Amino acid sequence: MTEGTLESLLGAVEQIAPILREHGARSEKQCRLAQEIVEAMVGGGLYRVWTPKAYGGLEADPVTGLKMFEAVAKVDSAAGWNLMLSAGGATFGPLFPNGVDEWFDKPKGIFGGALNPPGKAIPVDGGYRVTSRTPFVSGCHDAEWIAGPALIVDGDDFRRTESGMPVQIALFYPPQDAEIIDHWDTLGMRGTGSHDVALNDVFVPEHRTGPLAPWKTPPKGMEGPLYRYTIWPAVAALAPVAFGVAAAAIDELVEFAVNKTPAYTPSPLRERPVAQSQIAEAEAKLGSARAYLYQAFDEFWDEAKQGQMLPQKQKTKVHLAATHGIQAAAEAVDLVHKAAGTSGIRREKSIERHFRDVHVITQHAFTSASRYQSVGRSMFGLPSDWPFAPF
Repeated sequence: MTEGTLESLLGAVEQIAPILREHGARSEKQCRLAQEIVEAMVGGGLYRVWTPKAYGGLEADPVTGLKMFEAVAKVDSAAGWNLMLSAGGATFGPLFPNGVDEWFDKPKGIFGGALNPPGKAIPVDGGYRVTSRTPFVSGCHDAEWIAGPALIVDGDDFRRTESGMPVQIALFYPPQDAEIIDHWDTLGMRGTGSHDVALNDVFVPEHRTGPLAPWKTPPKGMEGPLYRYTIWPAVAALAPVAFGVAAAAIDELVEFAVNKTPAYTPSPLRERPVAQSQIAEAEAKLGSARAYLYQAFDEFWDEAKQGQMLPQKQKTKVHLAATHGIQAAAEAVDLVHKAAGTSGIRREKSIERHFRDVHVITQHAFTSASRYQSVGRSMFGLPSDWPFAPF
């Protein structure tokens, strides 16, 4: 059984790396993760990196999990992405205070879901009847539970708070209750299988629901320091996948620059000053972004072990570090792509896929360039325009 240490987890990644390499192209072609890859990550215990020990998980610290996602993504971006999103789902357990035992009761520990847009939940005896269509549910074909949001409907209107805002809940359900709409046809990250998932008047019992709102304390079984960071390990985990993509691109350029001689030039690529500058700048962008993100988590660890919850100022820093990290990773890949010349557009090289993948990652709403504005508002003492900032 894999232990929750970084050494053990990176060792497990190294063991399954040949499987990721062998089947990654098929994931890309079929627009969903190859089953051999899923089973390899299940067998290595990787999906349970942030699952509570009380529920048979590893409950590794945040940075250990983040570095593991990076290592997987360096071998195969889609595998790293789906693993990251599923493992991050464990940190959302407190959204379901009466259903947390069931949330963690599946044998593989694979979660799926997304937080926008909300569906409609009509109250009935024992729960709700839900109709929704949730896009971007990465790994939905393999998930054992799928989570999403919904607005409670009362009569002809939504149920509202005292301030007039619609009441929103989170809920989860087994994938067999839903319809997977296979239409994930994208520029990059094709192997993630991030299809839409729809519910059509499906009953969801009340214990599988909870307020979609920040929580002050984690539920029983989730008292450990990891869960004092609330959802922020899951939000920030998008960045290490981009780090892995950028690291793979840099490594590939270093490898083939030895023998590649650009057209109309007499010397190998590695001897060209412009390529030397580009590879060095790419490495610096990646290294500094990694350090900033991992520091943002490490500096709160002692307080988390003492039972403190992540303060708002630190949430803002983590959000900025993750947003910046993805943008920096994309800039690093762009530098590699430019240095590679025509080799960067040929499918026999992986750089063209790294280029496509990293730019798809930059578009995720949690950490897109728009979040710079969200963080900037917070820094100026203004309310953030990002609804999950308080979580």
